[in-house]
Amino acid sequence: MRLKTKVIVNPASNRGRTRKRWSEIREGLRHFVREFKFEFTEEPRHATDLAREAIKEGTELVIGVGGDGTMNEIANGFYEDRRIINPEAALGLVPSGTGCDLMRSLSIPAGLKGALRVLSDAPPVRMDVGRVRYRSNAGADEERLFLNVADFGLGGEVVREVAERRLRRKASSYVRCLVTTMARYRSKRVRVRVDGEALPDGEYLIGAVANGRIFGKGMKVAPDARLDDGLFDNVLVKGFRFLEFCRHGWKLVNGSHVTHPKVTVVRGREVEAWSDEPEDVLLELDGDQIGRLPATFEIVPRNLLVKGFLQPAR
Repeated sequence: MRLKTKVIVNPASNRGRTRKRWSEIREGLRHFVREFKFEFTEEPRHATDLAREAIKEGTELVIGVGGDGTMNEIANGFYEDRRIINPEAALGLVPSGTGCDLMRSLSIPAGLKGALRVLSDAPPVRMDVGRVRYRSNAGADEERLFLNVADFGLGGEVVREVAERRLRRKASSYVRCLVTTMARYRSKRVRVRVDGEALPDGEYLIGAVANGRIFGKGMKVAPDARLDDGLFDNVLVKGFRFLEFCRHGWKLVNGSHVTHPKVTVVRGREVEAWSDEPEDVLLELDGDQIGRLPATFEIVPRNLLVKGFLQPAR
């Protein structure tokens, strides 16, 4: 039986390449998915409204075409008033962004044909989602869901730098921005509680609240994280200096950083993070810089149906 399907396309993703590739993607969808309706997003968070409207109209499969930020917006549209609208509606993913780390965490092939085959052949599986309450960039208290990784500290600064460079039409690769930001960044004193237990105060460089394993265009920040185990892997990196980071930062690529004495990994269902620093500690969700600390993160276990391949839960 064919599912009622809506495709939501972010034409600006992958620096506008998605718009140019859309005819190829559309033909692939026609071959593997057959019948569907599609719409292009026109502004930030438009995908959330489109997804919510589609699900209320009975759509059973919502496919996102874009990167991690697009998938985050669409996933937020599966919910209203903190509740999932239809627990049997599924999210499908066609990777077409500058960052597709959720796809890697879901073991979805990077190529178009492989990703489309997942949409047509893979049974939907239930994954955890994260819910975070935080201070927005405008100073308001807000709440959003995230699928892959939330990150405060250096990661928030890097994502902001990437976005600002793109606006100025400058080279904006994640690695380039990571190095230039790290050269001037000062670790912030942050206080953290996991499941009500206070962790030692410290000057943290990175605080990653990880549902998935991978962020930053392929870095295995939480190599043992699972998307369906009901837990965050919280990865806290204490203040590396610049040269020390240059020596050890490459370990993020293969996940071996977790054995470094300045790295702590704590699993839990709820995380609170706040800082008394005069400077803001920036927060990013699924590759978008959306606010700052204080923030409270909680896991919503196995709540969202998604087309992908989850690793077995611990």
